[in-house]
Amino acid sequence: MILVNEKQLDTDVRYRFQYLAEFMGFGEKDIAAIHGAAPVLAPLVPSLVDAVYDKLHTYDATWRHFLPRQSGYEGAIPKNYDELTLDHEMIRYRKEHLARYLAALVTKPYDGKMVEFLDMVGKMHTPKAGSKELNVPLIQMNALLGFVADALTNSILGLNLERAVEVATLRAFGKLLWLQNDLINRHYLDSVPA
Repeated sequence: MILVNEKQLDTDVRYRFQYLAEFMGFGEKDIAAIHGAAPVLAPLVPSLVDAVYDKLHTYDATWRHFLPRQSGYEGAIPKNYDELTLDHEMIRYRKEHLARYLAALVTKPYDGKMVEFLDMVGKMHTPKAGSKELNVPLIQMNALLGFVADALTNSILGLNLERAVEVATLRAFGKLLWLQNDLINRHYLDSVPA
């Protein structure tokens, strides 16, 4: 039986990731499948990013979180929903972030730095990091990640990969998105250090 330091799971993000990855069976073969998908998924990133933002724009409960200034954004701030169009410079800025995130998933090594990056993705949607005005409710984060998971699955299925490669790629991304989901959800718990 493998011993787990449960207190360390809450305080050490690398230990947490390692435990979850090991438990789910996310390993080198999965990382190779994700990295191997980069050349065929890269051309789809712009349309995937647009699909995500089209979906976010569909609901006031998600779109309202783009009204406050985003961390790192220095341009004009929209005053209301009418000004916050899909082609507003702040939305273009956010789209660039999502595109870089997706690129990082398929190109970067899954080392400690990547674990901290994935953890920051969760943290930056709360007042604990980035903009103090930004506090996206967990339900909206779950909705977003669920949409992204389905869109990625649909994209992978549309690539007409060899069946074994397709299965490995789908399973790898499935595990990765569960890991990302945990690193988002943990920042909505009271016990997580700021």
